[in-house]
Amino acid sequence: MKYNQVTIKDIARELGISPSTVSRALKDHPDISPETKKAVNELATKLNYQPNIVALSLRQSKTNTLGIIIPELVHFFFSTVISGIEDVAYSAGYNVIITQSNESLQREKSDIKALFNSRVDGMLISISRETNNFEHIESILAKGVPMVFFDRVYENINSSKVIVDDLSGAKEATQHLIDQGCVRIAHLEGPPNLDITKQRLEGYVQALTENKVPVNKDYIVSCPLGTIEEGKMATEKLLAMKNPPDAIFATNDPAAMGAMQAIKEAGLKIPKDIAIVGFSNWFFSALLDPPLTSVDQPGFEMGQEAAKLLIRHIEMKSKDSDVEPPAETKILKTRLIVRESSLKKGKTKK
Repeated sequence: MKYNQVTIKDIARELGISPSTVSRALKDHPDISPETKKAVNELATKLNYQPNIVALSLRQSKTNTLGIIIPELVHFFFSTVISGIEDVAYSAGYNVIITQSNESLQREKSDIKALFNSRVDGMLISISRETNNFEHIESILAKGVPMVFFDRVYENINSSKVIVDDLSGAKEATQHLIDQGCVRIAHLEGPPNLDITKQRLEGYVQALTENKVPVNKDYIVSCPLGTIEEGKMATEKLLAMKNPPDAIFATNDPAAMGAMQAIKEAGLKIPKDIAIVGFSNWFFSALLDPPLTSVDQPGFEMGQEAAKLLIRHIEMKSKDSDVEPPAETKILKTRLIVRESSLKKGKTKK
């Protein structure tokens, strides 16, 4: 038979105070008022609260291991993030276990369960493009496992995250195309459930609006997988329009690469006929013909910051397992790398 054990969070919820306040009140901390201590202890007695000794001992028995879940290991951006994580983790005395969801919600669920069963001290997660239900994440958070999300994040006010300023990056990319004289700018849009997709679309729309360039919804084409094949098919649709675009801002570099293939097969020139800008600055971007202009994301720095944040949470939990570390959000800046794919005749790099 399974019994529902009363937790510090239950007492905190009843009294409308934080779990850390309840924890300190039960330990007779001098910073807590007598009235609060009295209310906490009375409710604890009433609810028959007992400290979970098993859970406490398990969580205090550190494995010095961090679990990582990424969507794709082959993705250049995520490989640089892992390098940043390992740089900080190993220096701090932690090992890492790396798993990949392969853009599958089911795999993500299996990975998070496996990492929990391996008793990692905390998890670093970038969600899959299929993830639109977060019960599997909530269940692990409820067990007190520290988590930090990066790039593709779970939008929960109690979750810490490290992200890049996708909106500003997309806005700068679109503004660059406008500065090149482009007036019919298309956007290859990413997976609809990811916040990064929404932010990049918003940055694109803001740049057009601020420059009084009409936002034509027909120029916004969904590429939910963000693959080369999708980018090519989406661009073929755009080229078949009565007034095809004179520029394309793609949600990522693979989609931009597909767009370049479609444009070349149509007998058009890049950037003379259509300028192209991608997002992520993959390692092959500079090797394309012409080299691809792209928004660079600081993947290595993102990994470093995410690892530092998670280790800080772990250390705080180790000192007091009942205290929930405050959620933090770290926003990193992007940088537009201008190459020949977006430079119209007579224009120069900035």
